[in-house]
Amino acid sequence: MTTTASPAAIDMGLSVEKMEKVAFILKTTAHPTRIAIVQLLAAQESLSVTEISEKLNVEQSLLSHHLSGMKLKGILSSTRDGKNIYYALKMREVIDVIQCLAACTFL
Repeated sequence: MTTTASPAAIDMGLSVEKMEKVAFILKTTAHPTRIAIVQLLAAQESLSVTEISEKLNVEQSLLSHHLSGMKLKGILSSTRDGKNIYYALKMREVIDVIQCLAACTFL
């Protein structure tokens, strides 16, 4: 019979502050489209809504919903240039969290 350790018995070296930040990032990016947005913006300094929409093949109205929510939470920043709005990663730690998830062997 195998037993699992209680959460208190597992020490992963995470401070309360780090756990809270990781939980915040996971909750804010917990959607395939949002993760794809982060991946795009990690590779590019900034992209317009139209560019992101074309690269992800997602309708602009749905994409705008995801982008505005991530901006509101402080994950993204935006700048306007005429009719175009450009988004960039503001919280670069998001890349680290997603890279850690990508390295998981069970996925």
